Amino acid sequence: AARMLAHLCAPVFVFLTGISAFLYGRRQADPRRATSAFLLKRGAFLVLLELTLVNFAWTAEFPPSVVYLQVIWAIGISMIALAGLLWLPRRAVIAIGVAVVAGHNLLDGIEVGGSGLAHTLWLVLHERGWFEIAGVRIRTSYPVLPWIGVIALGYAAGAWYANADADARRRGLVLAGAMLLAGFVVIRALNGYGDAPWQAHDHALTTVMGFLNVTKYPPSLLFLMLTLGVGALLLAL
Repeated sequence: AARMLAHLCAPVFVFLTGISAFLYGRRQADPRRATSAFLLKRGAFLVLLELTLVNFAWTAEFPPSVVYLQVIWAIGISMIALAGLLWLPRRAVIAIGVAVVAGHNLLDGIEVGGSGLAHTLWLVLHERGWFEIAGVRIRTSYPVLPWIGVIALGYAAGAWYANADADARRRGLVLAGAMLLAGFVVIRALNGYGDAPWQAHDHALTTVMGFLNVTKYPPSLLFLMLTLGVGALLLAL
């Protein structure tokens, strides 16, 4: 139960980052330019923070021999990506967000071997693994592609919070949360896409635990449907 509650943190944080970026732009004379610049600076700062202070807190090494690219890194890279995406029409941002979140598991079977740039980019985007730069081993603990989809959807959802009609916002959040959770149940029950398969066991509790045991690294479609569905209902409350 505690692990499931902890699972809510990263998806909801990234989603709220997108909402916050939208609301920040509403207060600016030149919304897109100001928000893009803000996201670039803040995103770069978070990446730097992950590579220095946060990594030192994990390893107590300076200079480091190992660097772990974790949640602060993922949020920072997502902010930098959103700095470019927000120049697109809102519908395009929504389409990209949905396509990335729903479709990235289609890439699960792809492997990019070797030690070149393509291999490094693939690890950064979609696969946990190790690569090396200048003798420093780097672990992509949080591949960033799905998180870029989440922040894009959060940015698109910012329009709900710009609407002064709080009742309409709550209805939208409840509907979105209910649809995500219903979709999670259906897709998970079909057991063919969106995460590693689950199995029925002799004990009902073990079966339920397997059903809810979804993948966070990188966050699968079903992980995001479950956590963002619950998150949307919490935001409605």
